[in-house]
Amino acid sequence: MDANDLVSDFIEQWRRERPDLDPSPMAVIGRMRRLSDAFTDRLIENYRAYGIGEGEFDVMCALRREGEPFVLPQGAIAEHTMVTAGATSKRVDRLVRAELAERGRDSGDARGRLVSLTPRGVDLIDEMYPVHLATEDELLGPLDSDERRQLESLLVKLTLGVK
Repeated sequence: MDANDLVSDFIEQWRRERPDLDPSPMAVIGRMRRLSDAFTDRLIENYRAYGIGEGEFDVMCALRREGEPFVLPQGAIAEHTMVTAGATSKRVDRLVRAELAERGRDSGDARGRLVSLTPRGVDLIDEMYPVHLATEDELLGPLDSDERRQLESLLVKLTLGVK
């Protein structure tokens, strides 16, 4: 087995053991899963170096992308980060404890909570984001710019096809 491409070995094993089945989807899905795990592990190393987790990074990015005053309703953060309201609340709690974010009341919704980055939070995400992009660029290093555009286009097509 080639330790660098176990998926090819798995496909060949399935072809040998179950010649009645076509394992070719594994060629894409298996590699995507392995890449996702490897990429995520590498990115998490960066977040940990700054003392936060992946979830907190996602919340900080959602708030920073909004522009000044870097505020979103907590429900909108859940939508932006594609996690449950409960998971969002826990992430925001950790950011509040670290003094990177604060909660406030939404004057337009008595039950609503607003979350904002503190100045310290803005400084941290502004320091972290260039490192994050450099790491992503490094992870995509084996691809030239044309290949990156082609892969992006294919991934968009797959994403739009997911129901």
